[in-house]
Amino acid sequence: MFDLFRSRDKIVRIMLGGLLLVVALSMLTYLVPSYNMGGSGGSDQVVAEIGKEAITVPDVQQVVQMNLKGRQIPAELMPHYVPQYIDAMVTEHALAFEATRLGFKISNEDLAAGIRQTIPQLFQDGKFAGKDAYAQVLAQQNMTIPQFEEDIGRQLLITKMRDVALEGAVVTPQEIEQEYKRRNDKVKIAYVKITGDKLRSEVQVTPEDLRKYYEATKLTYQVPEKRDLGIVIVDQAKLEQTIQPTDADLLRVYNENKDSYRMPERVNVRHILLKTTDKDPKQEAAVKAKADDLVKQLRAAKGANFAEMVKKYSEDPGSAAKGGEYDGVVRGQMVAEFEKAAFSLKVNEISDPVKTTYGYHILQVLAHEQAQLKPFNDVKAQLAAEYRKQGVNDLMQQLSDKVQAALTKDPLHPEKVAADLGVQYAKADNAGPGDPLPEVGVNKDFEDAISSLKKGEVTQPIPVPPDKPTKMAMAVCTGDIPAHPAGFEEVQSKVRDALIKDKLNKLVDQKATQLVEKARANGGDLAAAAKAMGLEVKTSDAVDRAGAIEGLGSAGMLPDAFSKPVGSIIGPNGFSVDSRIVAKVVEKIPADLSALASQRAAIRDQIKGEKGRVRNYLFEQGVRDELTKEGKIKVHQDVIDRLLATYHG
Repeated sequence: MFDLFRSRDKIVRIMLGGLLLVVALSMLTYLVPSYNMGGSGGSDQVVAEIGKEAITVPDVQQVVQMNLKGRQIPAELMPHYVPQYIDAMVTEHALAFEATRLGFKISNEDLAAGIRQTIPQLFQDGKFAGKDAYAQVLAQQNMTIPQFEEDIGRQLLITKMRDVALEGAVVTPQEIEQEYKRRNDKVKIAYVKITGDKLRSEVQVTPEDLRKYYEATKLTYQVPEKRDLGIVIVDQAKLEQTIQPTDADLLRVYNENKDSYRMPERVNVRHILLKTTDKDPKQEAAVKAKADDLVKQLRAAKGANFAEMVKKYSEDPGSAAKGGEYDGVVRGQMVAEFEKAAFSLKVNEISDPVKTTYGYHILQVLAHEQAQLKPFNDVKAQLAAEYRKQGVNDLMQQLSDKVQAALTKDPLHPEKVAADLGVQYAKADNAGPGDPLPEVGVNKDFEDAISSLKKGEVTQPIPVPPDKPTKMAMAVCTGDIPAHPAGFEEVQSKVRDALIKDKLNKLVDQKATQLVEKARANGGDLAAAAKAMGLEVKTSDAVDRAGAIEGLGSAGMLPDAFSKPVGSIIGPNGFSVDSRIVAKVVEKIPADLSALASQRAAIRDQIKGEKGRVRNYLFEQGVRDELTKEGKIKVHQDVIDRLLATYHG
């Protein structure tokens, strides 16, 4: 199993050979960690020691923070994951320690290649971005350059040793052929699907059955914790109406922000475009002649037929459908030649053909407004609306703070607090998880805020709704009802449904077992047994393990169909909670070996990868076991326990 070293330095092979002999022996106990759990030898900060290296509490905390920063693991689950992080860190350091002890080394070139592969953005166009950029990227992960390069070096050492340890994974031609056949052998089955819905009429439930089932399962029927809530709402829309700016207020804002109300010079213009892109000089001359002719026609008609000309001749997809018009054009929006003509023409004047990179344009200006400052009276309503919106944010915060302070001071009279401060009040009794609340609806943030409230406690202000908040809501708990087992009358319908489902499942199992027994008793005649029980038999197409059987699903759910001989009765198998399958192997179709050659390499690589993963795991465990026995690995469980307590807290 450990024929791993066929092309390496002789000394390394001998040393790794000895190591793997120890690994092979230690595999017998690799599922039972043999750490030295004595914590007396370590400081308060040392989680584990591997040789002369130490894994400290800050090292572990840094890994935890990186995972929380990426939102990979919910914070409340960290006490379950921290031991796994520590275990992985110990394994990594142990492998690096053993690699160094066996003489593996990492050159500067290896390290540079590792950095380039890990942070490719530092090497745009093959050039290093510089030490400052390097440090800045690492700082985002709370790492320094020495820390990062130490980690990269450790990973490269481990990779080198793993490559040696895993190179001997051999896949034989027989294994490849066996896997090919496993994938491509096909079967055809006759099957009966027994489902609960067809047996529903056979299930009877009495009141005594319900009461008995409830008594046996009543601990599963819990009424969740509920609360009586007083909800106080600060409404932005209502608060805005209380802000009534004077003309003097608005005029002051107007004068301070005049630039916001300046209108640049603009024109409304329409045009006809005759394109010259991708045309040679001779063709372009013809386009110019056509444009000159159109100008003559338009001027003769004084532009009356401009829209018709646009529809007939213009090649501008952006404006042709709307009569060639561009409204509200300001300087800087169009190409220079077009803009110059548009702002120099008189209203209704027809331009000469204007040449741009697109072709020849014929323009007519419909309106021309000079730059101007909007009069105060024209923007007064807009100013008032903006004044209210700017002022209401501060008022919302101030009023929310007042409400929260008043509720904290007098939590049992939220309706009085709301009345005194002139805000909205709503009451919610027996509010449970997921219940819509008055003025709040179903709001995850609000539900989280009230989920742990005790009587007399007040939430922070919560935006409502969370995506586009127009209100701030606070809740005070005026009473709480602990979670408790539900009474029979409260859950009678649920008990009935559960009991019927339970009886149906048992009946399905009984029918399926009876069918199997009948079929086997009459020599494997599934059709006859099914007919005697009033059940329907279907026959599948020939399918491989990855194929699907109509009405059932994946054929891989019936592994016995591929391993047992033709004529075998298989099952009952559960394809779903309320159905069972009884089947008979009707025919087996061997895999067509003609396609094996084309798939051989892919199958070999897959098998080798699977073997490699197993060998790698056993190798890692063997290294750890041996180093632990030598006293090179020491894990301080007391330090780990204290660290875990901080996350539980």
